[in-house]
Amino acid sequence: MDAFTTRELLACYARGIFPMADARDDDRVFLIDPERRGVIPLAGFHVPRRLARAVRADPFEVRVDTAFAQVVAACADEAPGRSETWINGPIEQLYSQLHAEGHAHSVECWRGGELLGGLYGVSLAGAFFGESMFSRAREASKVALVHLVARLVAGGFTLLDAQFMTDHLAQFGTQEIPRPEYQRRLARALVADADFGRPRLYDGAAALQVISQAS
Repeated sequence: MDAFTTRELLACYARGIFPMADARDDDRVFLIDPERRGVIPLAGFHVPRRLARAVRADPFEVRVDTAFAQVVAACADEAPGRSETWINGPIEQLYSQLHAEGHAHSVECWRGGELLGGLYGVSLAGAFFGESMFSRAREASKVALVHLVARLVAGGFTLLDAQFMTDHLAQFGTQEIPRPEYQRRLARALVADADFGRPRLYDGAAALQVISQAS
C-alpha cells in the first residue's frame, strides 16, 4: 500500500477496514476486513473484581494524549510472549499524523514520571477503534482500558472495536460478532454525536461509577 494518507485511513475505518503489517521490519501495510470482529460492550463492560480493587486504589496517574508516540513505540516493542509486532514504521507515522489531526488518542498509566502502560486507538464519530496496548507494571494496561471505557461512555460513544477476540479481552465481556452485525453497529456509531475530549479525567472510583451507570 503506497502513499496512504490519513484521510484514506479514516475512510477505511468508516468501512470497517483497518491496517496491519506482517512484521516490525517489513514496510508493507495490508488492509484487514475480518469475517468476525471483537467488540467490547460499553453498556455492560465487565470489570473483574480484582481489577476493580486495583482501579479504586489509583496505582497510576492516568493521563490522556500526553505521550502518544511513546505509547505506540511501547506497543511495537517486543514483550514476554510476543517477539513480533504488526506495528511498523509506516503505521507509526500514519497514526502520529492522525494524532496530530485529533483522531488518534492514547490513555497512559504513569508512576514516578515513568510510563508503565497504556493503549492507543482511533476515534471517528461515535466509534473508537482500539489498536494496541502494553504493560510494564501489573494491571497497567487493564487500568488504562477501564479509564478508556469510562471516557467513551461519558463522551457519547456507542462502539469500542477490539478487532479480534482474545482470551485476554473475554474477561471484559468482549463479544465476537459476524461482519454484517459489525457493519450495522458501525453505521449507527458513525452518526452518533460523540466527543473523546468531552469528559474530564476521572479518578478510579469515578471511572468505575461512570461504567456502572451505563450497564
